[in-house]
Amino acid sequence: MATNIVICGAAGRMGRLLVGLGHANQKTSVVGAIEAPGHPEIGRDAGEIAGVGPLGITVGDDLAAVAHQDRVVLDFTTAAAALAHLRIAVAARAAAVIGTTGFTPEQEAAVHELALRTRTIIAPNMSVGVNVLLGAVRHVARALGDAFDVEIIELHHHHKKDAPSGTALALARAAAETLDRPFPESAVFGRHGQVGERRREEIGILALRAGDATGEHTVVFGGIGERLELTHRSQSRECFALGALRAAVWLSQQPDGLYSMAEVLGLA
Repeated sequence: MATNIVICGAAGRMGRLLVGLGHANQKTSVVGAIEAPGHPEIGRDAGEIAGVGPLGITVGDDLAAVAHQDRVVLDFTTAAAALAHLRIAVAARAAAVIGTTGFTPEQEAAVHELALRTRTIIAPNMSVGVNVLLGAVRHVARALGDAFDVEIIELHHHHKKDAPSGTALALARAAAETLDRPFPESAVFGRHGQVGERRREEIGILALRAGDATGEHTVVFGGIGERLELTHRSQSRECFALGALRAAVWLSQQPDGLYSMAEVLGLA
């Protein structure tokens, strides 16, 4: 039986992908499409907006009307909208897959508290490859220890509003936890001027914004006389959408709780 999905931000770049791929996927069925109140695409067919032909699913602005217990809400919108959508999903007992980033510390705390009240996956990056990279970073950091410096470089398109990316922060946090370093206290976000010698406990994070890059992350482990680099490059947003659909199918079979993509992929 296909998993029923409701897509928030259905007229956006990720939303259109989720509508098209969700319709084509035999394991999912698009049953709802939501946009922000006042959005010009409200009232149109979600399939036509996505370029896959009419699906009989009209884009609306009332998530509560389509969020039911047997459905999974997929959210790639803004931090404030995602928090509001999660509150509605919890009230409706619907599951939620959240790929939105840019939460403030206060918003993040509220999201995590709400997430425990229903079935929820929160991941800054839904791609399968990135989540394998997270596991690899932990493995490499454990093997190399404090003898190697850790630096992270991320590149995204010039439309991205938050920096560094949620994925870069997740990679830094994975290294910090493995090396038993406090985070974000160990993070250094870019360097400028007379900063002095690098401290051993630092984890450097540098954000680049250029062109239409969909996402590139490199974790550098620098030692004496050698350097190891782990890189993931997304070639299109499809990898994020496909990962989110995979997460939705898995989540629909779980009890209440907050889950990770590592659990979805059997890596936890």
